[in-house]
Amino acid sequence: MTDALGSIDMPERGRSESEPEKPVSSDNVGTDESTEAETKKSRKGGKRAKKGPLARLGLFYRQIIAELRKVVWPTRGQLTTYTTVVIVFVAVVIGLVTVIDLGINEVVKYVFG
Repeated sequence: MTDALGSIDMPERGRSESEPEKPVSSDNVGTDESTEAETKKSRKGGKRAKKGPLARLGLFYRQIIAELRKVVWPTRGQLTTYTTVVIVFVAVVIGLVTVIDLGINEVVKYVFG
């Protein structure tokens, strides 16, 4: 299991949940086959290998489109409701700031003549 923060409890890569973990004993410490295999298979760059600027730009736009397809867009009714709430809230805040400003203006006139 992974112990990293924010991770979901998932089996480690390459091993199913039903497979028991290998016990660590003093005779097999430092001779972990998976560590040796990972160091041999490590590759530079992976998906982020150097590509031309047009290929990277194309990948960027494909990723943008893929993310936009995941967005849950509001319906027309929801959009109207959200817009109305924002406009009313802004109007209320403008009214409060105006009242406070006029009040401070009167206090300044009274104190400084």
